[in-house]
Amino acid sequence: MLIALWLAVSVLGGLLAYQGFVKLGLGDARNAGDSRLERYASSLLSEADRFAFVPALVALQPEIQQLLRTPQNRALQRKANQYLEALNGQIGTLNAYVLDRKGHVLAASNWQQPDSFVGEDLSFRPYVQQALKQGKGRYFGIGTIRGEPGYYLTSLWGEGPQQGIAVVKVGLAQLEQFWSHAESPVLVSDENQVVILSNVEAWRFATLKPLDEERRGALEISLQYNGRVLKPLDWHWQQGPAGFQLLRLPQQAAESQGKSQAGDLFLVQSRPLAGTPWQITVLSPLSRTLQLARSRAWLTAVMTALALLMLQIAMQRRRHQQALVQARQELEIKVQQRTADLLTANTALQQEVAERIQTEQTLRAAQDELVQAGKMAVLGQLSTEMAHELNQPLTALRTLAGNSQRFLERGQTDVAQRNLQRMVELTERMGFMTGQLRNFARKSRGDAQAVLVASLLDGAQDVLEVRIARSAAVVVSTLTPPDLEVWCDANRVQQVLVNLMANALDAMQGLSQPRLEMDCQASGHWARITVRDHGPGLSEDARRRLFEPFFTTKSEGLGLGLSLSADIVRASGGSLQASNHPKGGAVFQLLLPMVDTLQVADVRMPL
Repeated sequence: MLIALWLAVSVLGGLLAYQGFVKLGLGDARNAGDSRLERYASSLLSEADRFAFVPALVALQPEIQQLLRTPQNRALQRKANQYLEALNGQIGTLNAYVLDRKGHVLAASNWQQPDSFVGEDLSFRPYVQQALKQGKGRYFGIGTIRGEPGYYLTSLWGEGPQQGIAVVKVGLAQLEQFWSHAESPVLVSDENQVVILSNVEAWRFATLKPLDEERRGALEISLQYNGRVLKPLDWHWQQGPAGFQLLRLPQQAAESQGKSQAGDLFLVQSRPLAGTPWQITVLSPLSRTLQLARSRAWLTAVMTALALLMLQIAMQRRRHQQALVQARQELEIKVQQRTADLLTANTALQQEVAERIQTEQTLRAAQDELVQAGKMAVLGQLSTEMAHELNQPLTALRTLAGNSQRFLERGQTDVAQRNLQRMVELTERMGFMTGQLRNFARKSRGDAQAVLVASLLDGAQDVLEVRIARSAAVVVSTLTPPDLEVWCDANRVQQVLVNLMANALDAMQGLSQPRLEMDCQASGHWARITVRDHGPGLSEDARRRLFEPFFTTKSEGLGLGLSLSADIVRASGGSLQASNHPKGGAVFQLLLPMVDTLQVADVRMPL
């Protein structure tokens, strides 16, 4: 059994090695085939495109244009024939001719030859119909008069009855002659899967797949191949490893391409030719690749057998020399080492967890300080306006106090009492203003609770009341429903709203009629709060970097307001987004979970 197992493993190693070497050989063959494919395709496209400009050049000649207007003028026809004959001789094409819009040949380069095209009706030819429909075209076919295969280039010009078609027929025999020295078979098939070019002569004008009767009938009517018998190639396609396409040639096909032995395998590689409905295919022979893979596989099998034999000998010696006591001692040492490693790893893990907890606490504290600093920055911006706003009530208090003293001296107690009542109202107003700023500046404890959205909007508006009044901005607030409640830290979310409203007021500086719109609607289990200004809106760069720390479009400030606002909203389980309104201005959208969201197991944030 050991011998049988030894032989089986050796044979298996050889088979696996054979498959691996075959894949490597196929990869090398594919790389070489790709190089040949690129080279052959470039040469073909270069040869075909070399004359692409000629039809348009023919259409620009004065004698050609005049001939279309007066096709019965023999003198013009003779000049056009002579021009086309000279042009055809200079550029080395097969033929060049001009047709009217009905498909009749008016002039041709072979006008002096017995098989002249002049006067022929070629309206049935597909390249003529293609030029009439598309303005220009490319087409491969066999001539109906001379029976020469070629590549037709066409161009349509003119309008109405004076439309004309210039045709240049290019021969590709020189390219096939160049391919005849290629190291592997190459062929070009057209849209009908007919082989139109190949360095194997027997394959020309054969089909890669059998044609149905409808397609054969259409080709016979168009005379594209001039009555050639289109026989299918009897090729045997195979699917190779790793997606390689293989082909095994039968006896007749092998002999036609210079092989005396049938059954040879080829790697098939194809690619479409840009600008044409053609496809070029290269067949790379694999006989040497397979032979080399077999030789290497045999060598691998022998080396595997020797390695297994040496391994078996080494294992037997080791079993005889190894003692049970030594094995037990080694096992105990390994257990001790593993235990020590686990203890060390556990200690390191605990230390890392403690460091991460400490880092998280430090980050939270830093974020709280940044939030408080953001509040202080807003209060600093409002301090000047608040001082100016408080200055007027103080002046009024001084005046009312002095007047009240004089009225009391005169005994007019009723007037003095009205002045004192007015002084009480002014002090209450000043206390309300400073109280809103004091509440806003208070440091948040970070506890979430149920909060009315209306109280958040009113509180933010109260903080900015002085600034809103000085800017003469109209604030429109809409809540649907009015008693909408969200779950958040009220103090922090109010700071977010203050930041958004302050930015909106900054964006509308200089407007004659500034307008700030705030809207809140219930969207499923979410409250959608929007703050819109009527300013110039956000640029593309600002929208992309809006929530980055230290990014700002203002001349003052650190650029932390929106970044901190986004963090505050995320900590509340919501999101903050910005966009431009279709009618102008910037729109900031704040999503916060409503109180009933806490009772829902799976709540998805709306887009």
